Amino acid sequence: MKLFLSGYGRMGKMIEELALAKGWEIIGWADITCPERYDTAPKADVCIDFSGVGALPKLAEYIRRTGTALVSGTTGYTDPDFAVLQELAELVPVIWASNYSTGIAVLRRILREYAPVLSDWDKELIELHHNKKIDAPSGTAKTLLKELDPQGSSAVIHGREGICGARSKGEIGVFALRGGTVAGEHSVLFFGEDESLELTHKASSRRIFAAGALRAAESLADKAPGYYDLENLLFQ
Repeated sequence: MKLFLSGYGRMGKMIEELALAKGWEIIGWADITCPERYDTAPKADVCIDFSGVGALPKLAEYIRRTGTALVSGTTGYTDPDFAVLQELAELVPVIWASNYSTGIAVLRRILREYAPVLSDWDKELIELHHNKKIDAPSGTAKTLLKELDPQGSSAVIHGREGICGARSKGEIGVFALRGGTVAGEHSVLFFGEDESLELTHKASSRRIFAAGALRAAESLADKAPGYYDLENLLFQ
């Protein structure tokens, strides 16, 4: 397997380490700090992208030029950015996920199937990350929120302070905590009458995200052009 790395920070270097251990070849890398590298990079079997939102235009040019499949884990994208990924999916196989861990994929499926059973319960979402994370709430928190509220009909509260009154029916609180070296923790909490339920996923290191991205790359490499879902790749 030949990989091109878009983004060569901590995640990119960890992906490189795991890929080389599998006997794969890293044919090159580019980053937002050196965008000119995208212009001359050769075709790969798969490009794994953990760069930044600002790198997307150059990354998209590379994908169009070479026809390389794309596995993206960059968070912070807006609707126009996702439209670019959908456009690329007409040319090559593309997958984007906010979190490539198997546990989060299972948690998403649990929420999709069982959250409707608790539709009249209060719901809150808490995420914890290291003190260097630049976006909040995390991309994974946003993904989990969509599973809780697929229609986007709930009021989302990102903080409570002072005399804010009683909790509104149907609102969902989403809270971001930052500190230390926490790789990532996400908790979804349900509160009913005299009982509560908490579902938590804890990542002990970024290695699980890198390993998951490599699994996705392996599955995606021989696929036809299209926009793929991580769950379908993991549970097929």
